[in-house]
Amino acid sequence: MSPRSMFKGSLLAGLIATALAAAPAFAQDAAAARPLDGIAAIVDEDVILTSELDRAVANVKAQYANQPGQLPPEDVLRRQVAERLVLVKLQVARANGSGIRVGDQEVNAAIANIAQQNNTTVDGLRQRLAADGLDFDGFRESIRDEITVQRLRQSYAQSRVQVSESEVDAAMAAQANNGTQYHLAHILVGLPDGANAEQIATGQKKIEGVKGLIDRNEMDFSAAAVRYSDSPNALEGGDLGWRSQDEIPQAFAEMLKNMQPGQVVGPIRGPSGFQLLKLVETRDASQAAANTQKVTEYQARHILVRITPVQDADAAKAKIDTLRARVAGGAKFDEVAKESSEDANSKSEGGELGWFPADAYGPDFAKAVTSVGDGEVSAPFRTEAGWHILQREGSRETDVTDQNRRAQVRDTIGRRKLEDEYNRFLQEMRGEAYVDIRTAAAPATGS
Repeated sequence: MSPRSMFKGSLLAGLIATALAAAPAFAQDAAAARPLDGIAAIVDEDVILTSELDRAVANVKAQYANQPGQLPPEDVLRRQVAERLVLVKLQVARANGSGIRVGDQEVNAAIANIAQQNNTTVDGLRQRLAADGLDFDGFRESIRDEITVQRLRQSYAQSRVQVSESEVDAAMAAQANNGTQYHLAHILVGLPDGANAEQIATGQKKIEGVKGLIDRNEMDFSAAAVRYSDSPNALEGGDLGWRSQDEIPQAFAEMLKNMQPGQVVGPIRGPSGFQLLKLVETRDASQAAANTQKVTEYQARHILVRITPVQDADAAKAKIDTLRARVAGGAKFDEVAKESSEDANSKSEGGELGWFPADAYGPDFAKAVTSVGDGEVSAPFRTEAGWHILQREGSRETDVTDQNRRAQVRDTIGRRKLEDEYNRFLQEMRGEAYVDIRTAAAPATGS
């Protein structure tokens, strides 16, 4: 059974969420006149079209349709969104240069998922886009870019982010002593590398002004983050989500011990600039961690007949039927597997797969292994790999509480490290690139 990567997860999760948030914007401004396209920004050898920027701005406005007062002025919003698009262009270019490619089949699958999440079909999504004057090919390319960025981020994590067992041990010990988790938000006023005295003074004056607005209840924290924060999560109200103590820099962790939900502290000077930190709420995670978690595991052997260009599905099915008949006639399963299985990884072991949870090899394999009893041989079944039969050797209930907790802690530490490292990586790319944002003003529309 292969271990699961600490950064494994659906590549589609982020882009589906984006598409869902964007969906209301499809119906926005349908009757409005549309200007001729132009260039909103130049990014190295690529460009951001005005139509791209308009669409992205409309999507953000749709997300804040019920809270329009939280958005900054139009020119500020357009510049914030343009900066996001710049980072996407830079990441896609870096990914392409690293050999990362996203095929049409993956894009088609992602679009089908987005359509399903929006309770429509791909054709229905295409028609909705067309009705709003949005180009389906452009939409496809934006989805391709989203997946590409996710792949680059994963590649970066695998090559740059390592979590040691000692780090996991220390974090688990800390959790045992303090099971509190913190929901945080922040506002960042960024400073350039090597900032001079004047830049530091300007940044400090700005963050103190923002803090004053919040303290005087002239603006809530989320609205201030959207309007003034230089952080990449500004348009999310500066929300940092739930974090355990081991995910928080030590200087902040000490402050949080004495804070009450709703309290804001700062300004705090950090490597990236000045920050305000808000404790939104807390929760006790120790009880959930203490609950016993069990999973049913199975031990099984299998025989695989692959579907290949020279052995089609019908031929593979006929062969697996013959092998199943041999086993039913008294032949030993492991000997047939050694002789005829086309799974190179298990053939020499008589098809032995060891102990694994039912879902380890996909839903079809899970259905087969759970549908037979110990010692029984399944009917032939098909997966993406080809046609199989399996012999279930045993089943057991396994306590995976500690194993799961370690995996969760490892993933948590990895995400924290990745967030810090990847943000620096983005800043470096942005600093090294030629970027000319030509206008942040909204384009004039014709009558």
